[in-house]
Amino acid sequence: MELEFLKSLTIIFGVSAIVVFILGRLNIPSIVGFLIAGLILGPHGLELIRNVKDVELLAEIGVILLMFTIGLEFSLSSLLMSRTAVFGGGLLQVSTTIAVVAILSYLFLRQDSNVAIFNGFLVSLSSTAIVMKLLQDRAEINTPHGRMSVGMLIFQDLCVIPFMLLIPILAGNGGSIIDVAFIMLKASVVIGAVIFAARWVVPHILHQVVSSRSRELFVITIILLCISTALLTSQFGL
Repeated sequence: MELEFLKSLTIIFGVSAIVVFILGRLNIPSIVGFLIAGLILGPHGLELIRNVKDVELLAEIGVILLMFTIGLEFSLSSLLMSRTAVFGGGLLQVSTTIAVVAILSYLFLRQDSNVAIFNGFLVSLSSTAIVMKLLQDRAEINTPHGRMSVGMLIFQDLCVIPFMLLIPILAGNGGSIIDVAFIMLKASVVIGAVIFAARWVVPHILHQVVSSRSRELFVITIILLCISTALLTSQFGL
């Protein structure tokens, strides 16, 4: 491992610890402290981090593990019980945000209609990792408003797929209907496969791992499941 990379990690953890500690005394969530630390150390701040690519790789792995940890506390059955309100609210939020932002961009910023709609796409989406981390810190994931928020976040994540398909069309160089249908089919198959594995395959694997009574094997298996799932969805463009 390069010395420069170790220096970057030392600086990141050192500054993050100080900022998070200070904000913690002010009852400000730790996620805000991490964001501020990134602003301080990044290219738009003091530029103390030079090895950005390696840091980005670690950040992506961290997000994968964070989402897995949150998933352990999240009840899918509870979400499905209120699916009408959750996904109905998600549809209302996304469509309303796109419409309002597009109209404002078109009228006041004098942007082209396609660009205005694209701006609406961007504003309508939230950061799933940040919001769910805040809910996790407050132990609110399985509360009524927590389930509603998570459901809307899931709906937003699902909207990313059609958004990505519509962007080339808005740019004037979109693909054929067959291409769009193929991508949607591919996404549906991958999501279905992940749900199937999570429901019927992974529990049996974890049962065998737990029966071995090896803590190291359990940790390795968990990390393997996280990384392999992320790799699978990434390979299919999700």
